[in-house]
Amino acid sequence: MKTAKDFCTCRDKNCPLNPVNHSSGCDLCIQKCLKLGEIPSCFFNEVCNIDDTPGYTYKDFAEMVLKQIY
Repeated sequence: MKTAKDFCTCRDKNCPLNPVNHSSGCDLCIQKCLKLGEIPSCFFNEVCNIDDTPGYTYKDFAEMVLKQIY
């Protein structure tokens, strides 16, 4: 079975919440994002170049998805 370390697409390996840096999988990142009203970078990585987004809010994500559609 694959672990979060195997499929995580986050490029920030220095982030203490990245699954490569602890044994809690994606939980720590998701908890932080929920608290801040953000979406994890792995979602952005599925639809766009993460370097093109101004932030990680729900609005930022929606705008990036709409750019991919239209």
